[in-house]
Amino acid sequence: MARLAHVDGDSPGVDAELLRAIRARRGGALLNLDRQLLHSAPLARGWNSLMGAIRAQTQLDGALRELVILRVAVLNRAPYEFVQHAPVALAEGLSQAQVDAVRDWQGSPLFDARSRDVLAYADAMTLQVQVPQPLFDALRAHLSDREVVELTATVAGYNMVSRFLEALQIEIES
Repeated sequence: MARLAHVDGDSPGVDAELLRAIRARRGGALLNLDRQLLHSAPLARGWNSLMGAIRAQTQLDGALRELVILRVAVLNRAPYEFVQHAPVALAEGLSQAQVDAVRDWQGSPLFDARSRDVLAYADAMTLQVQVPQPLFDALRAHLSDREVVELTATVAGYNMVSRFLEALQIEIES
């Protein structure tokens, strides 16, 4: 059970335009995450804009995006984030075996050099914050400047998501 009551479309004072924008990005539904963010319309608006850009307006390969989102979820012990993104990862081209192997990717033969460098980057950003120069240089061999910025924002953004989810104990939709 979430630590705060959910805010829904029929809750008093809800910004109807914001609600429409969130539902549009989500395909019509509100997630429990959204129901917590709606306690603060300015934050919900900014969150919806940022996460919408990360998910739908980047050039970063969708499979790489979802791979790092799953890895961040594992590292931060954020099951909600993992459950929400596993089906998206499959839709973006990851195999079920790769989704399962994200937990112990270093020991898995299922990831190519680009995926391994991207996963190592997500690990460094999440666990150490600072990224060692040799790792950054390895990543640059695979990605353009724009893709590096988009990958960095994705890892940073989904670290924010998992921390928000876990601090408020937001439950997975039934």
